[in-house]
Amino acid sequence: MNRTNDFAFKIGTANGTGSASANGLIMQAIFRMGVPVTGKNVFPSNIQGLPTWYEIRVSKHGYTARTPDFDLMVALNPATYAKDVAEVRPNGWLLYDSTWPLDERLKRADVTYLGIPLADMCNTAFKGVRERILMKNIAYAGTLAALLGMDTAVIRELLTEKYGAKKALMDSNQKAVDLGYNFATENFKCPLPIHLDKMDATKDSILIDGNTSAALGALYAGATVGAWYPITPATSLMEAFRGFCKKYRRDPDTKKNLACILQAEDELAAIGMVIGAAWAGARAFTPTAGPGISLMNEFIGLAYYAEVPAVVFDVQRTGPSTGMPTRTQQGDLMLCAYASHGDTRHICLYPSDPREAFELSVKAFDLADRFQTPVFVLSDLDIGMNDWMVPKLTWDDSYRPDRGKVLSAAELEKVKTFHRYLDVDGDGIPYWTLPGTHPKGAYFTRGSGHNKFGAYTEDAAEYTEVLDRIARKIQNAAKAIPAPLMQSRSGAKMGLVTIGGCHAACVEAMDLLAKDGVPLNYMRVRGFPFGEDVRKFLEAHDVNFIVEQNRDGQLRSLLMLETEVSVDKLESVRYYGGFPMSAHHVISGVKAKLERAA
Repeated sequence: MNRTNDFAFKIGTANGTGSASANGLIMQAIFRMGVPVTGKNVFPSNIQGLPTWYEIRVSKHGYTARTPDFDLMVALNPATYAKDVAEVRPNGWLLYDSTWPLDERLKRADVTYLGIPLADMCNTAFKGVRERILMKNIAYAGTLAALLGMDTAVIRELLTEKYGAKKALMDSNQKAVDLGYNFATENFKCPLPIHLDKMDATKDSILIDGNTSAALGALYAGATVGAWYPITPATSLMEAFRGFCKKYRRDPDTKKNLACILQAEDELAAIGMVIGAAWAGARAFTPTAGPGISLMNEFIGLAYYAEVPAVVFDVQRTGPSTGMPTRTQQGDLMLCAYASHGDTRHICLYPSDPREAFELSVKAFDLADRFQTPVFVLSDLDIGMNDWMVPKLTWDDSYRPDRGKVLSAAELEKVKTFHRYLDVDGDGIPYWTLPGTHPKGAYFTRGSGHNKFGAYTEDAAEYTEVLDRIARKIQNAAKAIPAPLMQSRSGAKMGLVTIGGCHAACVEAMDLLAKDGVPLNYMRVRGFPFGEDVRKFLEAHDVNFIVEQNRDGQLRSLLMLETEVSVDKLESVRYYGGFPMSAHHVISGVKAKLERAA
């Protein structure tokens, strides 16, 4: 076995031991060698000391989906040794701390064991319990550098960038790297058959997580108000936005903040603050997860019916209830599409990676203002919190926010009478005003029954007239939502349809299925409500495999409800165990359906 730049390895440690720095160093070093790489963090939702893993996939082909097949396991947490040994693929390697003997019951004949006395070496080389624990992580990074053929000059460059101004830290980190590297080269044949070789495939790419890129998109879109209640896995989105605002949302002369970031007492209060700020004219948003959306439902209905813009980032995690807070899923598709009681229907955007999280973040604010309604950006924990290699983010400096039909003071001066909910242009979208613009623009915002003139009503005809107009407005938004991404393959008669973070797994799976004689046409839905192109794709195929990460096939249900395509054309392929979807899940699901049909 010799797989240069095409392998995966996993590092098992305990939460709170400082392994994140070492794992980041390894990821960055591979990336700077020009080799495509992605990382998945599997961490506990509880307290320090519980097991945590970091998965790194190296793929010269550029595949970024998670793989369940690990060529090398770095097992440093005795509590998970049995699980770690079981996950090594046949003829793989297991690196462990040989300071303590390995239980013979953990030995596999088809695995090569690489013992290195990490604790002993660090206890001798460093002083203090905390330093020894931290440097043990850096030492295993040095070991991996030797085993996998990492460029040590790149590692030193990274250490210098991080610790160059702190000589003591720089020296101790370099010393730990050397300890691990030298032991490996002296005791093992290095590099292993799975190893790295420099490429030139990352120069136009960056490593970034989706929460950071979504926060950057909110900044570029002109957002000045953010309100949230802390929740995994969305909190880091607001933390990133706060960091950007400290640098870019301050008056250069007075040093006063030009943004307002509020931690609310709960999610209901957070969305209420967002709606109030947006009503006053600010671009405002809240990041949350499924439990937060559940609590926000009443205010979401108010924004929908009173026609107030709001942007909600739903970084999805597993449910129901608390579920597994640090695992990923796509379980909120139906919840967000129809959030709140009564007849509601909401604009939703579905990014597939951090680059799209940035782009669709900007789009969400424009759509919210243009259609005067809540807009949901449905990411997930995998996109939001993991390290992705994506093309460099680009920006058009000619961009100007689309504020929609906002009347200026000059326009209001010419208006005889302003009616907030009157459809003047026949497109379902009324004109709106910002407080204090002009006396003629004043109106009463109603979440209760109102007619097209903004007056209270319980008249059936007046109520249905407004509700039908709002429905027409939201359906018309389908034309403004990013079109689905489609790809066709020669000879394909069946379709593969997916959403969001399943994209990476589907792209890889289609390549492998095509080699097995199963070509598939592809459609990745990027927004809701669905446009006519979605229905046409589904109708064009006798069978469409709908790939998603939830138990009940929520995307399939939405497609059935909204396109009226026959249920016989929609076959469900699902994985909802909490880990990111892999090509294996897609391939096995498609083949199982085909075998059943045959």
